[in-house]
Amino acid sequence: MAREPGSPVGLSPRLASVRTGVAGWSYPDWKGIVYPSERRADALTRIARYVDTVEVNSPFYRIPTAGTTRGWLERCRNNPRFRFTVKLYREFTHARTLASADEVLFKRALAPLVDSDALGGLLLQFPWSFKYEPESLAYLETLTARFSQYPTVVEVRHQSWQRPEFFDFLRERSIGFCNIDQPVIGRSLGASCETTGPVAYFRFHGRNYERWFDEDAGRDERYDYLYTAPELDPWIERISETSETASETFVITNNHFRGQAVVNALQIRARVEGRKVRAPATLIEHYPVLRTIAEPEFETQGRLF
Repeated sequence: MAREPGSPVGLSPRLASVRTGVAGWSYPDWKGIVYPSERRADALTRIARYVDTVEVNSPFYRIPTAGTTRGWLERCRNNPRFRFTVKLYREFTHARTLASADEVLFKRALAPLVDSDALGGLLLQFPWSFKYEPESLAYLETLTARFSQYPTVVEVRHQSWQRPEFFDFLRERSIGFCNIDQPVIGRSLGASCETTGPVAYFRFHGRNYERWFDEDAGRDERYDYLYTAPELDPWIERISETSETASETFVITNNHFRGQAVVNALQIRARVEGRKVRAPATLIEHYPVLRTIAEPEFETQGRLF
């Protein structure tokens, strides 16, 4: 997958280093909104028309094959700026085991992305229950050393990690810190603007306070949230600030239900780049707020216009 040599026309190198995208691309509730009801084109190929990155969540649940990751590359050739970020297998972050067989398989899966310069970041996402303690820090040091050849980013959700000594720990090892927007309940991690490695990273989980910690809530209910422009304003400033020092900045919207992540990703991209962006006409129809910042693309008989 060839990389684009240089910056997009009209953008400074600093802003061109900001890639905005979504977490995942295959959701049944996106049909008729992000994609046509009768989808004629591959979902990943289609979403790569509108964003410059996708965070791949499926490896968190199951390690893919190198053939699968090679297929991702083929499906995104329409966007030479496109890069993937990949979530690390959950046995490493949630079960917290260091099985060498899993490590070998995961690195084998990443190889096509690395060889094509298409891996933007490897996300190590830890749960809220993972707190700042000596044992946790020791495990994190061991785990990040195992994957130090990749542009690694750590996401933690408990407030105990929000301390200078932890950020220093990351900086000393050139590991990125994932700045997140989530419902701040109890001792949940609050808003931040930290750049601790060459890759800066932002994730937007929505602010569904009512269902965030509800054990009976499904994935769709927990991430059912659409950010307003005023809610995004301070984050736009933070993203701009980190782009001053980071080599690359990745902005991922995870509020996926009914295409809301795509709406907010396009809003952020338009604000960062200072220009209108492309969007599926069906998405603008469902979310009229996009009309001021996006040019619609219509589909006729499987072709986009």
